[in-house]
Amino acid sequence: MRVVTRACELGTVDGVRSRAVVMTMGALHEGHLALVRHARATADEVVVTIFVNPLQFNDPADLERYPRTLDADCRLLEAEGVDVVYAPSDAEVYPGGAPIVTVSAGAINDVFEGAARPGHFDGVLTIVLKLLHLTRPHTAVFGAKDAQQVIAVQTMVRDFNLPVQIAVAPTVRDDDGLAKSSRNVFLSPPQRTDALVLSRALLAADAAAGSGAAVPEVLAAGMTVLDSAPAVAVEYFAALHPVSAQPVAEDYRGEIVIAVAAQVGATRLIDNVTTRIGNSDAAHQGGTL
Repeated sequence: MRVVTRACELGTVDGVRSRAVVMTMGALHEGHLALVRHARATADEVVVTIFVNPLQFNDPADLERYPRTLDADCRLLEAEGVDVVYAPSDAEVYPGGAPIVTVSAGAINDVFEGAARPGHFDGVLTIVLKLLHLTRPHTAVFGAKDAQQVIAVQTMVRDFNLPVQIAVAPTVRDDDGLAKSSRNVFLSPPQRTDALVLSRALLAADAAAGSGAAVPEVLAAGMTVLDSAPAVAVEYFAALHPVSAQPVAEDYRGEIVIAVAAQVGATRLIDNVTTRIGNSDAAHQGGTL
């Protein structure tokens, strides 16, 4: 495995039938490694990027405390058979300093994660576009846990006619149902127990959808579970359209993303499940709960 800091060291894609990229900010866990395995199964060459993108943080303190564990990350990736780790500096990615031209996520900025974290998705799309240009993959693999991010990236690829396939790998969970996240390390043992209410709420909403309930009843089923954990401060528990990431109408029928964001102590967590309204066969595309 090679570790490079400059895009020119990645090599060309000439002679490589397929290159897949997994974009990360490091502090790797089993969820990231699942993305790597997904990439490894579908491509001849796997590139993993490790870059803590300042444009994705609207709180400087959050950026400062984000864990940086490059050596440990590289050991994990080498064991997974990754071909190249691209770990650029800020100066490599943003050679002129903060970029003047950025990508806008449009209406996705106005709802849920976009509303809670102003400018976040603009930062995500700007770095994703940059890394696509720098790594030149045939496929880019993203995790279903960041549902609104996936929708934003898919929209950018479609709207800009980018020559890359976006692959979405299922959410990886611990045995107790908690979605894998780099932020889980900040949870104390009692807070981690409290955090399990997120996956239980999604499971309840998914079951309600599977039994034929409409959108309001599906959300109410999940909120009942969330209300049982007063230590968890819920920011939103909502139904998103799987293509636009916008809220759906109460009489909506079809595939739907149920998404939750909550504060557990000082740690903000998100999770989701994809299911179907008006069909008893729930999809579970957001990961097995």
